[in-house]
Amino acid sequence: VTQECYVQNTAREYAKVYAAEAEPLEGFGEVPEIIPIFLVHRPANNIPYATVEEELVGEFVKYSVKDGKEVNFLRRDSEAGQKCCTFQHWVYEKTSGSLLVTDLQGVGMKLTDVGIATQAKGYKGFKGNCSVSFIEQFRALHQCNKYCEMLGLKPLRTTHQKQRKATASKSKSLASSSAMKKAVPKKAREPRDFISAEH
Repeated sequence: VTQECYVQNTAREYAKVYAAEAEPLEGFGEVPEIIPIFLVHRPANNIPYATVEEELVGEFVKYSVKDGKEVNFLRRDSEAGQKCCTFQHWVYEKTSGSLLVTDLQGVGMKLTDVGIATQAKGYKGFKGNCSVSFIEQFRALHQCNKYCEMLGLKPLRTTHQKQRKATASKSKSLASSSAMKKAVPKKAREPRDFISAEH
C-alpha cells in the first residue's frame, strides 16, 4: 500500500509540472490530472493500513497499458488519450528515457492507479513498480500526436523514419525507368513494407 501511494503521488508531481508547461500553450486546453492517494493508519483494524482517494464517477478508461500491446481506440483517438500519450512522452524526454509513467487510466482527464517504470538502476533514487521492458515498448510503439508537437517533443522513432525516407527516395529515382524498376532487389523494398505494416 505504501508503494502504491509513493508511485501515484510521484507520478502526480510530474503531472503538475507537465500541466504548468502545457496549459499556457495556445490550443492545448485541459491537461490530465493524477488524483492524490492517501495512506490511512487504522491501528484498531485487522488491516491497519488502507488507501483513500477521490471516487471517480463515469466511464473508466485505460489510456495506456503496462505492456503497450493492447489496441485502445479511446487512447488513440480521444483528447484525453492523446494527452496521456503526450504526458508519457514528456516524462520520458524529461528524464532522458530513465522513467515512464504507465497504466494511465481514469475518468475523463482525472487519472488514478498509475504505474511507473524506471531503468534497472532507478531514477534519482526512485525505483518504479513496473518492468523496464515497458520503457522499451513505449519507445518502439509511441506515435507522436499534435500535443507532442505543441510541446516540441522529439519523435522517438527517427531511425525508422530515416529508413522510410531513404527507401522512398530510392524508389522515386528508380521509377523513371521501368527496366530499372524490375532490377530493384527485393530486399531494398522490405524496410518500407515493414514500416507501412507498422502503422
